[in-house]
Amino acid sequence: MSARRVSRVDLDLMTRSAAVPRTGVDAALKALSTSANKGRLWFAVGALLAARPGPTRRAALRGVGAIAIASTSANLVAKNLFPRRRPAAELLPRHRRLTTRPTSSSFPSGHSASAVAFTAAVAMESPLAAAVLTPLAAAVAYSRVHTGVHWPTDVAAGSAIGFGAAWATRHWWPKSDQDGPGHTAHRAVLPALAAGEGLLVLANPKSGTDDVDPGAEVLRHWPRATVLAPEPGRGIIDQLAEVLAASPGEVRALGVAGGDGTVAAVAAVAAEHRLPLVLIPAGTLNHFARDVGVATLDDARRAAATGTGVRMDLAGVQIGDGAGGVEHRWFVNTASLGGYPEMVRMRELLESRKWARWPAGAVALIRTLRGAQPMEVDLDGRRERVWMLFVGNGTYEPKGFAPNRRPALDTGLLDVRYLRADSPYSRARFVLATLTRTLTRSHVYRQYDTVALEVRLLDGHRRVATDGEVGPLGNHFHFRSEPRALSIYRADQSLDPDAASGSRRG
Repeated sequence: MSARRVSRVDLDLMTRSAAVPRTGVDAALKALSTSANKGRLWFAVGALLAARPGPTRRAALRGVGAIAIASTSANLVAKNLFPRRRPAAELLPRHRRLTTRPTSSSFPSGHSASAVAFTAAVAMESPLAAAVLTPLAAAVAYSRVHTGVHWPTDVAAGSAIGFGAAWATRHWWPKSDQDGPGHTAHRAVLPALAAGEGLLVLANPKSGTDDVDPGAEVLRHWPRATVLAPEPGRGIIDQLAEVLAASPGEVRALGVAGGDGTVAAVAAVAAEHRLPLVLIPAGTLNHFARDVGVATLDDARRAAATGTGVRMDLAGVQIGDGAGGVEHRWFVNTASLGGYPEMVRMRELLESRKWARWPAGAVALIRTLRGAQPMEVDLDGRRERVWMLFVGNGTYEPKGFAPNRRPALDTGLLDVRYLRADSPYSRARFVLATLTRTLTRSHVYRQYDTVALEVRLLDGHRRVATDGEVGPLGNHFHFRSEPRALSIYRADQSLDPDAASGSRRG
């Protein structure tokens, strides 16, 4: 369609709009159009959405980010590239004209760009909230024609920019493509525990919310189970090992109700004693439970009642102190050296305050890197200078600085990531690459998958963190994946259908 043809269409539509009879809606549309100046209307809506934790807060954050992109694209770029006169005031009756008419280029409509960007971004996190906002966004966009400050094609172009801006937020803050738990091809037939006969559960009362006693919840669902609480000043592994030694053959399964640090300790005992694990989500964030596919206590109860489960990988690290002492630790999620443990703690603190993962991770990363100290290390025979080192149990996604999901639980691999400190301005380059989502192509970032990793510190001793728990000092760390070391209860509907059918055929 030619530019001349578009102008005729614009003029025809504007004339039709001007011919609409006078009603009380005219004043409302003028007020609405003015309220959206500089995005004020959408920032107010965003504040309301952010007041409630969960999807609406994430929606508000994504919406504000989309407005920033849309406003920059429309007002700073497109208006300067495509100057266009606004409609003449005389085309409309006086009562519909804005008191102060804008003087910038008419093309495209910045108000429409912001309205559509915010609403479309909100839809990615909260479709219900977006459904409520859509009529408001449409009214703002139309108000620019109704008040005579934009041609209809200005509004159409602005709306297209808004949709593009909303989609662009996925570049920095990707939506998870994983629905449900991580897949595994290894199905397990486990003892059925209808009332909890033979089930020994360690319930950590310090996990999760203060008003819920996880031990009482366990006994409500499994009245015949034995429930223990961690003993102050004593390791969980030693406590459970003593109970198992005192009652050989009586315990058919171990259970754990607590955060990921508690889960890792009980999982280590379960793996070493070849006992299946009943996972009861009772922590603040429950990363491991989410990956496994046991979201609630009812999920665990149903799986335990039918004896259905899967086998998954664990990972371990041997810690040497250089003086002959060696300690072994299991981990179910991640281990790390350097500044990474502090970054994780800060990120999870922000997440517990209902921040979305990506913004929380970005803030935690910048704060941590400011005070980080580089490490001289030997990685499998390669000398490196690094700021931080991450080791995941299994391969994580995305491949950036904030991995947050495991598509598979039985890869038999470790996910190794580190930030190099031997390049000029490596921290600033890392942050820039993170913000622009080009980290996987950055010279200062390394990621690879491996079965085992040998790490020797060349400049002293450091503490390793496993599943958020800070461990002992060491200067020699040997990480290794332990394929299918843990059997865990998980309901049939959580199994990957393809994997399950393959197991049955085998």
